Amino acid sequence: MSELSQQVRRRRTFAIISHPDAGKTTLTEKLLLFSGAINIAGSVKARKAARHATSDWMEIEKQRGISVASSVMQMEYRDCVINLLDTPGHQDFSEDTYRVLTAVDAALMVIDAGNGVEPQTRRLLQVCRARNTPILTFVNKMDREVKDPLVLMDEIERELGMEVVPFTWPVGMGKAFHGVMDLREKQMRVFSPGEDRNHHNDEILAGLDNPAYAQRFGMQYEQAQGEIELLTDAAPPFDRDAFLNGQQTPMFFGSAVNNFGVREVLDALVDLAPPPSERAAIQRVVQPGEPKFSGVVFKIQANMDPAHRDRIAFVRVASGHFERGMKLKVVRSGKDLRPNTVVSFLSQRRELLDEAFAGDIIGIPNHGVLQLGDTLTEGESLQFTGLPFFAPEIIRSVEVADPLRSKQLRSGLTQLGEEGAIQVFRPIAGSVMLLGAVGQLQFEVVAHRLEHEYGVKARIMNSPYQVARWVTCAPEDGGEIELKKFIDANSHRVALDAVDAPTLLVDHGATLRAVEANWPKIRFHAMREHAGLVFAKGV
Repeated sequence: MSELSQQVRRRRTFAIISHPDAGKTTLTEKLLLFSGAINIAGSVKARKAARHATSDWMEIEKQRGISVASSVMQMEYRDCVINLLDTPGHQDFSEDTYRVLTAVDAALMVIDAGNGVEPQTRRLLQVCRARNTPILTFVNKMDREVKDPLVLMDEIERELGMEVVPFTWPVGMGKAFHGVMDLREKQMRVFSPGEDRNHHNDEILAGLDNPAYAQRFGMQYEQAQGEIELLTDAAPPFDRDAFLNGQQTPMFFGSAVNNFGVREVLDALVDLAPPPSERAAIQRVVQPGEPKFSGVVFKIQANMDPAHRDRIAFVRVASGHFERGMKLKVVRSGKDLRPNTVVSFLSQRRELLDEAFAGDIIGIPNHGVLQLGDTLTEGESLQFTGLPFFAPEIIRSVEVADPLRSKQLRSGLTQLGEEGAIQVFRPIAGSVMLLGAVGQLQFEVVAHRLEHEYGVKARIMNSPYQVARWVTCAPEDGGEIELKKFIDANSHRVALDAVDAPTLLVDHGATLRAVEANWPKIRFHAMREHAGLVFAKGV
């Protein structure tokens, strides 16, 4: 086996997804802790303390105790290189999460044992299922008053439409939660609650019917034993092909904040999650073991280091061997890059990177050269597909409180628009910038970041628009000439987005239908991938 193939087989790249407050960021911390990437876990709950979650690096996240930006962490565990992407749970930031899911080979779904399957969990799962992404399930917060584990298992199967195979099973719950039985290894790992540090000295009791269980855990063990016997007869066996096709999910129980069940999840990610797989480009399918480098920009983040006003393009390596300083082509623009300060991540902390392989996430500092969806290659003209942008559900206008800082407002909004944190529209006629978002929280985050990262106090106000659609025209219908005619006739309600894609803005759906009827050759899109390629039509 070649060195390149060996390196690809070592990679595991996955995202953690959940409904808000299911404990996703806490679990991320504990996975880093158990892998040895950090020595002490940041307390997610104690926001007034000096420690914060490693994956919550943005100031507003530390203040509110929520994740509003995806973060990337790389760690090594059991001779595997694990690229972990922590996603925002809040539905207002679902676009960021959708784009992250295009860059991973598996997902770890976190479910709150007290609440079961929640709306955002369903939405995220639909995205995973559409891409046949393998999913592992972690049922969290078993130390609280929660639903019966058999009820939870049935709910997950029914709601998510996939077979569930328990790999661990809880012994007790709530105040009587003692730990999890590892059904694969036929042992129980006993933890001390409330421990942040990883001491590598966990107590392990061997066997599923060790007499010590009954003596120590009494009726909780008896109940767990009866449930495990029932599952042995009724639950389906683990089918690796069904798992890899997103039809079956291994299930783990635990309490991330108390370290229960975390190591079992980490081991399962190494053992079960697939290494990097082939990725579809418009021109052809790209194999991860190909010698030539290719990669796609799935995320851009401004001001990870506010002192340097930097913009980092997060690139998922799709094939080949990346080496620092190598010559790369930005396929969209035809420009060449020789990135010399490429970095790997542990959230906001970063290290200079000399090389990377398929599955790795690398960060390339740039000043507007790279856009979301860009493909980088060693020269071949490839365009990877599947990076979605959705028409905004709320549209607001934005003005600067101090007119002397108008330039800083435009600069800040341009950079935040390039990130995809919010959609920024520049009207063809008129000077008032417009912002588009999925939910209100995005506007609050943008206002906070404009003030604290760019020194601009912005007023975000209502706008007359409620509906946005990207517009294109096929060559056979007149192409650019017909599109220009449409834009000129509707200049009072057409704006350009972050990649200069023309967008129609109207007051409600009835107006959109009237415009569509008057311009039959123009296509109106509720979703786009990148400049020049739009793939979904709808009202």
